Amino acid sequence: MSNANSNELSSPIDQMSYVIFLSTQDLSTSSVMDDATTNVDESNQNKEKEDEENSFCLKKRKQTSKVWTKFKKITLSDGTMKAELREVIAHMILVHELSFNFVEYEVFNLLMRTTTSYYHKVSRATARKDCFSVYEIEKKKVQALLKDTDKLQKHTLNFCDVPPPHTGVVICDVLQKCSVEWGIEDKVWTISVDNARYNDVAVRMLKDNIAYKNSLAHHGKLFHVRCCAHILNLLVQDGLSEIADIIKNVRESVKHLVVSKSRCLIFSEIAKQLKLPSKKLLLDCGTRWNATYFILSAALKFKDVFPRYQQRDSSYTYLPSEDDWQKVKEVCSFLEEFNEITNVISGTEYPISNLFLPELHSRKKLLDKAHENGDIYMKAMVGKMKSKFDKYLGDCNLLIFLAACSRPRPHHQLHLLDQEAVQNFPHWELKAGCLAFDSQAT
Repeated sequence: MSNANSNELSSPIDQMSYVIFLSTQDLSTSSVMDDATTNVDESNQNKEKEDEENSFCLKKRKQTSKVWTKFKKITLSDGTMKAELREVIAHMILVHELSFNFVEYEVFNLLMRTTTSYYHKVSRATARKDCFSVYEIEKKKVQALLKDTDKLQKHTLNFCDVPPPHTGVVICDVLQKCSVEWGIEDKVWTISVDNARYNDVAVRMLKDNIAYKNSLAHHGKLFHVRCCAHILNLLVQDGLSEIADIIKNVRESVKHLVVSKSRCLIFSEIAKQLKLPSKKLLLDCGTRWNATYFILSAALKFKDVFPRYQQRDSSYTYLPSEDDWQKVKEVCSFLEEFNEITNVISGTEYPISNLFLPELHSRKKLLDKAHENGDIYMKAMVGKMKSKFDKYLGDCNLLIFLAACSRPRPHHQLHLLDQEAVQNFPHWELKAGCLAFDSQAT
């Protein structure tokens, strides 16, 4: 080829590719420029797609040396395979939470070279870049799915590191930034948070920000939904405070045993002598009421073992009395219903919004019954739980009722539930909704 033609080709097209493949052809300058224009147009149309595909490709050599003119270029059939392989490795690092230097392990590279001779070792810096590329690609896919608002979807969009202080203003700014980043600031319909004071401030500010540009459904009355699981935790924790001394003795008894293998062995031998089931004692987490329920119910099965163990260990001084065990039995029987509802509303494999109102209604009836017929300590415990229940759920959120109405079931069951719900949840909006829906159902 002439020097003039070579200079004209150098701008839009890779010069080296034409020197190698087209050196034996007589092409005019105009035809080459037409091909170049066509290639540029096609590359612009597919630029975004190519960026995703090339995210895992190794950088091409610049090939500035004249020696490259002596070689014939070919495209290996494994070109795409190498990109897919690096993408799979990046997914493996993310899913299994591996360190980036995993790709530099000697045995791992030996395994990959044994699998395919075309594998090229990558550094931990390249692995880190590949993981970020995977995130960006998946983020674009989720953003495309979020544009379809007619289909029910569930996605985890972000985990944010919020430095202190955790004030309502700071949390509001973080939520606002996240919604703008994902392009859903005009699609937020309702938000559910824990019952902390700073969350109330954050939701109120976020509601004002969204309502300033967009109209909220039902004038924003559906926007703030309190977390029912957190409410249950708060009200049961208040109730358990009435038997805090008993719970402390049971917890310290379990701690005394689990810290020593020899003590556990003695305790296990006594349980075998009494032919008790081979169950393990559990330690609880003080911030979760159901963990306290589990430790009480597990220890209750071994209530006859503890006094016999005390005869063999003089350092054990936390033995609950027989009256304490009777109280633990009644409390566990009462809290079993609340543990069941916690499991129901904490599910992730099925819709739960339509289950809140029936479950809360049944627990409200349970509280009323226990408050009327229970013993003195049970009345004191249930009284605290009722007070917390009425504080957070007395004015039941309208969205919970609307979700309950969408639950498929016989009309007469819905009618009975709604009439009782009017009495248990004395909210004027809920009353109006119940009566209106009942008139249509009947």
